[in-house]
Amino acid sequence: MSLKNQNIVIVTSEFPPQPGGIGNHAYNLALYLSKENYTVHVIADQRSETGKEEIIFDLTLPFEVTRIKRHNLRFRMYFQRLIMTRKRFKSASHIIATGKFSLWNVGFLSIFKKTPTIAVIHGTEVNFKSFILRKSIDIALKKFDCIVAVSNYTKHLVSHLNLNIEVIPNGIDFAAWQLIKKQDLTLKGEPSLTTVGRVSSRKGQLNVIKQLPELIKQFPKIHYHCIGIPTQIDAFIIEAKRLQVHDYITFHGSVDAQVLKQMLSETDLFVMLSSEDKFGDVEGFGIAILEANALGIPAIGSKGCGIEDAIQQNVSGLLVEFNKTKQTKEAIDIILSNKVAYKNGAKKWAEQHDWSNIIKQYITLM
Repeated sequence: MSLKNQNIVIVTSEFPPQPGGIGNHAYNLALYLSKENYTVHVIADQRSETGKEEIIFDLTLPFEVTRIKRHNLRFRMYFQRLIMTRKRFKSASHIIATGKFSLWNVGFLSIFKKTPTIAVIHGTEVNFKSFILRKSIDIALKKFDCIVAVSNYTKHLVSHLNLNIEVIPNGIDFAAWQLIKKQDLTLKGEPSLTTVGRVSSRKGQLNVIKQLPELIKQFPKIHYHCIGIPTQIDAFIIEAKRLQVHDYITFHGSVDAQVLKQMLSETDLFVMLSSEDKFGDVEGFGIAILEANALGIPAIGSKGCGIEDAIQQNVSGLLVEFNKTKQTKEAIDIILSNKVAYKNGAKKWAEQHDWSNIIKQYITLM
């Protein structure tokens, strides 16, 4: 039954303008549902100190956003989120929860309300090392009417629950990644490798750094570019210096959207050798891979995580073991020797993941 013109409430632990994959997904889910004539209301936290950034951003949106005011006592924010979500249950035709706190929140409230609920799971929030946290998420998920995993890997993380889980991949705004303002910018390296994402164990920059000594032997002019919030940069620089590869790496930090597009368009290969960290933080999909693909940049990504769903093997890029340098060298060679085919394959693969296509899969669940 069509639910157009009915109320969809999205409860999310992240939301723009602050960065985050879960927030980016929630934003596009809300945006494209509203384009399909659904009335959408988002409940999200205020994450900036003053809330001014959120106020300015929210005024530009074609749907309503309620922000839970930031407070030093996190418990107060959790309680306010619970109260606000409970109010929205009364008028909503569907409630969509994304992010760990939202799963707990909506899962708990669904005990008392009959509104249909959908959980969206990304990865880390269903892979806690703590038994108590993991069990609490399991209990919450069992309360939902429908569960959507963004990759088959994420679905596998909750296979022990024996629930019916739909896999709907992450999406991108394909057209937005075709609009590049040309700038006088070139990237060092022959070849140039680029990773976009928070500089952290999960994103895999350190795994690339550890492979550089061997990669340099085969590609003496190689250069590795890391773009993103420099969370663990100090530790990674120390390791790069120990391996004597520091001169082959540039940490660019965060850059604006136009500069990012330009830098990606100038790179030879996008690389994301993600691996699980000691806290259970995992890569549930790898949206940055599709964004690079949209610019015609093929990718090399790691097996054993959600990236397996983000790369079309032998078409948009190649999958390798994150710690197997020989496989990485071979992948670089293969792609550089077939640049036109991989460029075209990458763009076609990215276009398939345009949100105008992805949103249709969500609508079929409602």
